Amino acid sequence: MLKIGITGGIGSGKSVVCRLFATLGAPVYDSDTRAKWVMTNDDQLRDELRAAFGPDTFDDLGHLNRTYLARVVFADPGQLGRLNALVHPAVGRDFAQWAAARQAEGHRYILKEAALLYESGAYQQLDEIITVFAPVEVRQARILTRDPHRTPDDIQNIIGKQMSEEEKMQRANHVVYNDDAHLLIPQVLKLHETYAQ
Repeated sequence: MLKIGITGGIGSGKSVVCRLFATLGAPVYDSDTRAKWVMTNDDQLRDELRAAFGPDTFDDLGHLNRTYLARVVFADPGQLGRLNALVHPAVGRDFAQWAAARQAEGHRYILKEAALLYESGAYQQLDEIITVFAPVEVRQARILTRDPHRTPDDIQNIIGKQMSEEEKMQRANHVVYNDDAHLLIPQVLKLHETYAQ
């Protein structure tokens, strides 16, 4: 079974491309959603997070205190690195279990969607990488429409923390262009046909 990574900068359209693959029957692992689940449900990680960031990391009901954790880590690159060093391996373990279950079901290929596929080292678990590309001005316009609470400065800060699109494209096996000049569906169908064989 092929394990395919799918990445791209914020606003590039990774989720749209993944929904197209899912419509074709491909299982998709959403790293962001699963990371939130793992942080709440993986006992080992919960203990590590409490040890690293204090008892306020979880509330009295055992729920992750996202507001507290965000306040602690996002202002301090060292603390953010510490958080990532704990969360990324736990997500990697979760993905390995999920992938094994999909293989047992007989799937020919699966997708792992992650914005930080290279930065987290997750690409090492995968056979091929797809980068979804859109020019920065297109991405900014999409994000401002999708996330009205964000400012242009917020978006620039996020983009500045991600690997450049040029480097992602150079490192990828395939590039899907979601730039409003290329049709998405034919690009996804072509890749699906290749992977399904």
